Amino acid sequence: MAKVERKGTLGNAELREFFQEMLLIRRFEEKVEERFRAGELPGFLHVAIGQEAVAVGVCRALDEGDVIASTHRAHGHTLAKGTHPNELMAELYGKAEGCSHGYGGSMHLYDVERGNLGANAVVGGGLPAITGAALSFKLRGEPRVAVAFFGDGATNIGTFHESLNLAQLWTVPAVFVCENNHWAESTPARQHMPIDDVSKRALAFGMKAIKVDGQDVEAVYAGAHEALDHAREGKGPVFLDVETYRLTGHYIGDPQVYRPKEELKELRETQDPIKKLRERLGLSTDEVEEIDREVTELVEASVEFAKNGTDPKPEDALKNVYA
Repeated sequence: MAKVERKGTLGNAELREFFQEMLLIRRFEEKVEERFRAGELPGFLHVAIGQEAVAVGVCRALDEGDVIASTHRAHGHTLAKGTHPNELMAELYGKAEGCSHGYGGSMHLYDVERGNLGANAVVGGGLPAITGAALSFKLRGEPRVAVAFFGDGATNIGTFHESLNLAQLWTVPAVFVCENNHWAESTPARQHMPIDDVSKRALAFGMKAIKVDGQDVEAVYAGAHEALDHAREGKGPVFLDVETYRLTGHYIGDPQVYRPKEELKELRETQDPIKKLRERLGLSTDEVEEIDREVTELVEASVEFAKNGTDPKPEDALKNVYA
């Protein structure tokens, strides 16, 4: 999809594109969950249902040469960064046509040509790589920004602090996007953080911090735009605290005994970013159904593409192995 014009307030045409992209991510992940439960997809599966506005708002604010690193919950970021659903679905099916050529699966989605430096099964694993990428942009004099996605739980680990410390020390063009869904997998923030405001993590490094509502795609886009401009102008990195809500479990099959069922039901009714944007746009039922048909057809076609894809050869398992 084309980049939106950044000057002024986003118009309805641009927001409709945002809505379509968020709905594509939602339908894609719903289909992936269905196929996973049917036993067609290997490994673990983590979906980002409820967090679509973060992926779309941030990635739509990026410039062509900017790069990202994702998390184990990477489908939304990957689609929002421009990977076609066919390539993503093929990867989940382990096919050679996949964006990681079948090597990565759900938690290791790469698409370097489109600026996706990879998802990572290691919590916070993309943070050092993004600091390094941003340093390379600075040393080369390139007007590019590197963006790391991570969750609130990752702010407790050593590589988070090491990465932000060096990024600020070297004033590299990086943006650190905390998808703050309050759970760190299955532990409430009050039990794993001694502070109640995760943006305060940036204070230790003298880093600029911005807080936004992660269920409002306009707010995410505006905050990401401000952060990217700050970094691109050579003013140093930015910590973007995006408060969001995961409207599902940590993984498919998660019994979610750590939170009341009533809470999840209420969040689905009040904090669904797609529902919020639909109301903001005043879309009619017919309009929504038309958009839904378009994205659903894309998703269904991606499943067929993946199933008809090429299985890797046994000897391919020995490729790209370094020791």
